[in-house]
Amino acid sequence: MLQKNKFIKDSIFHVCNKSIANFGILKDHKNAERFIMTLHYYNYNEEKISLSQYLRKKGEKITDVNLLEPTENNIVKFIAYKIMPDHYHLVIKNLTNNHLSKYINTIENSFTRYFNIRFNRKGPLWQSRFRSVLVKTSEQLLHLTRYVHLNAVTDYLVDKPEDWKFSSYRNYIDTEGYLKNVLTEITIKKLDLYKKFVENRIDYQRRLKKIKKFILE
Repeated sequence: MLQKNKFIKDSIFHVCNKSIANFGILKDHKNAERFIMTLHYYNYNEEKISLSQYLRKKGEKITDVNLLEPTENNIVKFIAYKIMPDHYHLVIKNLTNNHLSKYINTIENSFTRYFNIRFNRKGPLWQSRFRSVLVKTSEQLLHLTRYVHLNAVTDYLVDKPEDWKFSSYRNYIDTEGYLKNVLTEITIKKLDLYKKFVENRIDYQRRLKKIKKFILE
């Protein structure tokens, strides 16, 4: 885990965490949607009321959330993400200095409160403190986004990465403007080339996971 003073502006991190005992806290679509809504709502560098208070006050959901669409005063820029049944992956770029830990902790705590109230339970949801790995090169970033986007396919939850709803992959391959104008950190600029780059690796990534599992057993 990097120290707080390492979460400096313009640094890019792979952030992830897993549920306790691999419990499917994000398997329910309503829960996954709430987690994405939470990521969006708190991604502003200003004090605000809690998401639950906001929703009660407004009496409605925050609709049409697109995490890849930047807005003013964001804490982080989302480069890629995948919400899996028992864990999440975020590839994010710091837009401010040293707010990342507070942001992720707020997300996890907010979702824990929501989940516990909804299912009438108590206690933590997350296996441990979130993990973060600094992305040092453009090549590393490119391969990381592929790994994240193939996660559901690797686990045989879907056959094609675009079939997984709670992911940034569709933004990459459906709208040319994202790779050219928004996701400027990604070195591949044509959606068809990025799609080929990702999907040519499906069989390899599945085999690699089987090998790792065999070795661990």
